[in-house]
Amino acid sequence: MSSPSSSQVDLSHHLSAEAKLRRPNPMKEIWRLARRKPNMVSLANGDPHSSLYPIKSMQFEVASVDEKDPVASWRTAGPSARSQRLISTRDGPCALPVKTAMQYTTGAGLPETQCALTELTKFYHNPLDHTVTLTLGNADAVIKCFRLLGNPGDHFLADEFTFSALANAALPQGIKWVPVRIDDGGLIPEELERILSTWDEARGPKPHVLYTVPCGQNPTGSTLTVERRKRIYALAQRHDLIIIEDDPYYFLQYSAPASAAPARTLAPSFLSLDVDGRVLRVDSFSKIIAPGMRLGWVTSSAFFHAHLVSYTDSSTQHPHAFGQVFVTELLGPAGWTLPGFDAWVCGLRGEYQRRRDYFLALFARTVAPTGLAEARAPAAGMFVWVRIHVERHVRFRRERAIGRGRRTNCKQLMEELFEHCLDGGLVVMPGSVFVLSTDPEYDSPEGPIEDRMNYFRLTFAGTEEAMEQGLTILGDALREFFAEPASRHIKSEDVFDS
Repeated sequence: MSSPSSSQVDLSHHLSAEAKLRRPNPMKEIWRLARRKPNMVSLANGDPHSSLYPIKSMQFEVASVDEKDPVASWRTAGPSARSQRLISTRDGPCALPVKTAMQYTTGAGLPETQCALTELTKFYHNPLDHTVTLTLGNADAVIKCFRLLGNPGDHFLADEFTFSALANAALPQGIKWVPVRIDDGGLIPEELERILSTWDEARGPKPHVLYTVPCGQNPTGSTLTVERRKRIYALAQRHDLIIIEDDPYYFLQYSAPASAAPARTLAPSFLSLDVDGRVLRVDSFSKIIAPGMRLGWVTSSAFFHAHLVSYTDSSTQHPHAFGQVFVTELLGPAGWTLPGFDAWVCGLRGEYQRRRDYFLALFARTVAPTGLAEARAPAAGMFVWVRIHVERHVRFRRERAIGRGRRTNCKQLMEELFEHCLDGGLVVMPGSVFVLSTDPEYDSPEGPIEDRMNYFRLTFAGTEEAMEQGLTILGDALREFFAEPASRHIKSEDVFDS
């Protein structure tokens, strides 16, 4: 197993007991040794012979990036949209031959794909002494990072509202979440410092991992400012934190709503600031190519890379070949190349920014006049975090609440409003879905989260028709729900419990 680079801090104490006990897959180790010498004769592996693969070639027809705005041209031109072909053959010249791609490989991924994604990562982040590990998409990557770093009883830090599917994946490991307050500018450094500086050891070990989505945070849409990123990284150095930078919306960063042009400058990542090797950055093609690709990558120090590869070698084995062929050919000399890829994601930013602005204009006309909800303008991502003014409902205050429990009926009212939207034909994602499962003994200074989950997450990634219909239904649902008499739906146990 690799040791930390001499130019980086020794972070081996952050490894989980599971990671320390894991042994390399001996067959994969022999395979790696064999690759160091050319023209080796192999009688070792049970690899099906490439001449027996029933695949002669793989062809993908993709959008041309030669247009001024390739995304707009692709979206509006229909069948006449210009395209180009990516071809991987069994024996002919191509970036990644079929006979190579379809064979077993190591957990790191095929060298050709690794190389392509290493160059892409350098193009946008220029990291210091980091290595790329391919994964089966974003979720696979994040869960492997949790397994790499978390022991039962460990505390991990995360944004107060977090994508629940991944946060819940850590719970069976015995990892406990510590929420950190966020606002429009993302995670609040002062809150992070307060938690770390005042940590009570009676709760268990001090948190040593921060999991965060810095751009277009899911669900709130908030994006960390450059200054906050620098301050958070400095806190990570001071308090010895590992940062899992989960950034699927990195390429979907926008200008302010009044601007017609898409953002040309992307915020610096934690990876680009990392000098210690304490950042594990997770990237994905789900939001910029297609979610069914199930191909992503982790960029980390060589030390953590070796442990991620060891885990993959003995679990998922390696990323799927079809996705690796597609990406390698797409970024290769016969495909888009890096400048073409950059043109595509710039076009995506423009298109999603247009949809965001359309959504916000619709919201201003259909929902805002009710005075019962307000929407944040996200600087990245696909979501708008809508605050419901549930405090204006006649049943909001829990007059006889006692103890440390919630002081309002916010939770119940939001559940009722969600059902009211469903009855009207609208599906929204309630804020309660994204609340971290935490130790109730330790409340936030702001009070119980149940009193602050008065949000809906809405998306602008769909059609204009869906936005128009959905926001009209939401406006009507708000008017109807807030007009209800105080006695309706109320239950005595909801008032008197603590």
